[in-house]
Amino acid sequence: MQINSQFDGGNIRCIKCDHPSDVHLEIKQDNNSDFYQWFYFRVTGAKGIASRFKILNAKGAAYEDGWNGYQAVASYDREFWFRVPTEYKDGVITINHTPEYGAIYYAYFAPYSVERCADFVSWALEDSRVALNVLGQTLDGQDIDQLIIGEPAEHKKNIWVHARQHPGETMASWWMEGFVHRLLNDNDALARKLLDKAVFYIVPNMNPDGSMRGHLRTNAVGANLNREWLTPSMEKSPEVFLARQAMQKVGIDFCLDVHGDEALPYNFIAGAYGSPSWNQKLENIHERFGNALMRVNPDFQTQYGYEKDEPGKADLSICTNYIVETFKCPSITLEMPFKDTADTPQPIQGWSPERCIKLGASAIDAFDEVIDDL
Repeated sequence: MQINSQFDGGNIRCIKCDHPSDVHLEIKQDNNSDFYQWFYFRVTGAKGIASRFKILNAKGAAYEDGWNGYQAVASYDREFWFRVPTEYKDGVITINHTPEYGAIYYAYFAPYSVERCADFVSWALEDSRVALNVLGQTLDGQDIDQLIIGEPAEHKKNIWVHARQHPGETMASWWMEGFVHRLLNDNDALARKLLDKAVFYIVPNMNPDGSMRGHLRTNAVGANLNREWLTPSMEKSPEVFLARQAMQKVGIDFCLDVHGDEALPYNFIAGAYGSPSWNQKLENIHERFGNALMRVNPDFQTQYGYEKDEPGKADLSICTNYIVETFKCPSITLEMPFKDTADTPQPIQGWSPERCIKLGASAIDAFDEVIDDL
């Protein structure tokens, strides 16, 4: 039996693998950081053998509550991902599974590779309504791609959507596929209507370095991008520095920042309630956006989410708070679970790429609900 994670997005350290029934593993920390929780590895040579994979350092992961009620995902073809029996006990995550074939992949959530993102960008650019703007390069030298969808005009709103500030939150990239595919669907009247009213500035992957390296939360040098918005730098967080520079140049009327949450088994949105500029208009748009999303997609809900910041106490280094305060416009963080959804469970796959894609497509309805009031 062999265990390997030396590939795009891979992360695991093998401590002991003498026999599939008692494999000892550890998750590697993000570079220059204490964060870790994302894992993704390949197992060969265990076909038909009852296997037990123990992640020994699970207790020290970034979000220990994320392990409670959690089940790992597995795949033979890296297309269809299914849940496998997983237990958290005494600080150790144990995956119990008998592979049916000679090679199998296990991961924290269905991976979304940098290569798949490149294919997605290439697909989008085949549409004449899409232009590519390379914001710049990361510290590892990767391009930071931005898709500009729609023809800029004075009467149109500028809507910014980005994903994967935290690279381990791969559900955000699956969401992005669903959103952009529907936005570019000529047969979708609602999508055509939106493009008559707005231009979309989309960054499919804000953190390609962390994604490639198999990080949970940070970029190449250990910077948490969603804590860099107040004082970014080209030396530490070029991803945010360059995105912010582009926002200031183009202008922004709405921002949607797409994420995943380790602990909560729900889809939900979070707003900049604690920002000094928060007001009733922003709150109304926030609530209408969420309610519209819930009407068209029962996988989304508004009852559970993060506690609201006290007025004036928001952390302005967080993207959503920074944008509300700086540009005086609506900004929303969308969160999806690593676990299954508590209210609408699907036991075989749990919260899955397919469901992420559907939620992304549903966002078209939510944008239509608020576009005229931006």
